[in-house]
Parts: sequence; structure tokens; C-alpha cells
Amino acid sequence: MSTSKSMTPYSKVVGSLEEKGYGQEISVGSGGAQFGGSGMAYPAEELKIVKVYRFEGESDPADMSVIFAIQASDGTKGYLINAFGPYSGQDNEYYDDFIRRVPVEELEEM
Repeated sequence: MSTSKSMTPYSKVVGSLEEKGYGQEISVGSGGAQFGGSGMAYPAEELKIVKVYRFEGESDPADMSVIFAIQASDGTKGYLINAFGPYSGQDNEYYDDFIRRVPVEELEEM
């Protein structure tokens, strides 16, 4: 059984990702994923999810979230944050379809 005292804090995961070069937050729109507002949009087929971090709320399903560490085919790295479960992608019409098309190839060193 997991408790809040035994779980890694959300902020610590984001900090660790930044240290590993995954410091750009990714946004998803109609043209694909943008790393840190760069203006370049990557289609799902040019990305891979290299690590998934899932957080579960202790008493409220609305507290569930997920962080994906993502790498583009050109080596660009970043992270994507969203709600998990029933609230996933609720404010972004492109998110659900997009994330389903990104392949998962988890890396050991993550």
C-alpha cells in the first residue's frame, strides 16, 4: 500500500527530469507537440515516451495525474503533464488522440 509519505513528490520528478535534459514542458495542439513554446510542432510519429510517472490522489480521483518524459526523433527532450483517468485531457481536444499515437519505449536510465 502506498502512502503520501512513501510517494515521490511531483515537484521532485519534474526537477529530476530537468536535470536529465527533459526540462522543456510540452504542449499539444492541432499541429502536434511543441517543446517549450519553440514554435516547431512534432507529429506523434516523431516522438517516443521514454518514461511514465503516475500520481494517484489519496482520496479524490481528481488528484490523479501523469508525467510523460518524451524524446523527439531529432533528440529534443521534454515532459508532458496531464490529469490521469477520468479527467485526462479534458481541456484539450487534441490530447487524447495524440498521446495514444506516441509509442512507449521506456529507457532503463530514466
